[in-house]
Amino acid sequence: MTINEKVSYLKGLAEGLEINESTKEGKLLKAIVDVLEDVSFSVTDLEDNYAELSEYVELIDEDLEEVEDVMFGEDEFEDDCCDVVCPSCGEEIELDDEDFDMDEIICPVCGKQIELDFDECCDDEECCDDEKCCCNEKDKE
Repeated sequence: MTINEKVSYLKGLAEGLEINESTKEGKLLKAIVDVLEDVSFSVTDLEDNYAELSEYVELIDEDLEEVEDVMFGEDEFEDDCCDVVCPSCGEEIELDDEDFDMDEIICPVCGKQIELDFDECCDDEECCDDEKCCCNEKDKE
């Protein structure tokens, strides 16, 4: 049952009770039912607009993804400055956004801790546009 149907049911109940609108209580109940009806129409309009906007945003997201693929290639975040080589086993480990917030990570191959030091940079200013990239840290100093 939709909100409009529920309000219509309440309105029908109020009419069926033959509430006398000349009394204070009757006036109040009639006004409450009228306000509920207005609110239900507003909520229905908002739900319809939300559904339409959600579809539109989804289409924009898909279009943006296509533009990103054209501009940056399929894997836009594959940059040398976002990788770390494990000093123990030599495995190259790709860092994600969460790794930049930590001082060290665990190598998935050998299990050894790797200390992250972003002071050592690849010195390629165009390698990564990410604010957390070590290149941008160097530029901020």
